[in-house]
Amino acid sequence: MSKHPQSKLAITRKDDGNPEGKGANGFLLDWAKCAPRGLVAKPRQQILAEFFTSMLVLSAKFKFRPAIGVTNYLYWVDGAWTLSLISPQEWSNEKYAAFAGSCVLQADMTWTIEPSEQLAKDSPMAEALGHFYDAFSKQLDNDQVIEDILPFYDGTVGYYQRLYASGLSRSIRATVELGDQASESCQQWRALLPRLKNILPNPVP
Repeated sequence: MSKHPQSKLAITRKDDGNPEGKGANGFLLDWAKCAPRGLVAKPRQQILAEFFTSMLVLSAKFKFRPAIGVTNYLYWVDGAWTLSLISPQEWSNEKYAAFAGSCVLQADMTWTIEPSEQLAKDSPMAEALGHFYDAFSKQLDNDQVIEDILPFYDGTVGYYQRLYASGLSRSIRATVELGDQASESCQQWRALLPRLKNILPNPVP
């Protein structure tokens, strides 16, 4: 088992078409709701930033269906990332200290994050984010194309995480095709990867 479970990016496709006992019709409806919309070509660094932030959010624990345009809140709690609809102001001071940022699901199934000022402090949460960034960078250290490393989560991850990971994969695959970037190797993408403090939309001081 990895010393830092939050950095696990090794992901596999699940063969079971009826995850967690969901009815087939319900699953198809969920699948349709996770179809990316409004896709456009994007600069490479924007794709990388959205890939990173989306993977971070989807590595979190959550048991609800995120809605497009609704603010969610990412926390580092008991050694794991957790996504919640409860804002930091509604938690205790301890939970507020573990607040990583405000997250919004976009129509194209990517996630944006407005990072918390807490990430600028030396803390286990900041360290965990650094480990996650290192794992993300390492996954790009190969000669495959980026489409080959897109996320399909295994059965150890929740239903909605798997569902939205699939939506993210469809989004990035279509976006790089629109931008004529599909033939570029992961190494080429990795060379454009900004430093951790610059990959989030509002750089951490």
